[in-house]
Amino acid sequence: MNIPAELKYTKDHEWVKLEGDVVIVGITDFAQSELGDIVYVEVETVDETLDADEIFGSVEAVKTVSDLFLPISGEIIEFNEALEDAPELVNSDPYGEGWMIKIKCSDVSDVAKLMSADDYKELVGA
Repeated sequence: MNIPAELKYTKDHEWVKLEGDVVIVGITDFAQSELGDIVYVEVETVDETLDADEIFGSVEAVKTVSDLFLPISGEIIEFNEALEDAPELVNSDPYGEGWMIKIKCSDVSDVAKLMSADDYKELVGA
């Protein structure tokens, strides 16, 4: 299981990468493997400002649909449109081409409060 040390994580299996005051968000390798083949990613909250833990979208796999939770408060400024035609990128490259959204942070310091890679490994038993 791939859990990059440079990223932050949530108990809801999202990963977070900080670039300036923008955060890139996706689901973890663990989450995509638990879901199975992803067939659709829905995010209809672009240009909306949401609080941490609010639902920003959903991911549909062959057997289930799961809500996606915002890891930190902020404005959703971009959706990875490549996922519209190729949702399987979340399975094949969850930390790269399979990213989901970009958020303009309300407070960048909130990122530091998320789980480290070691904490996340403990959560998933890796």
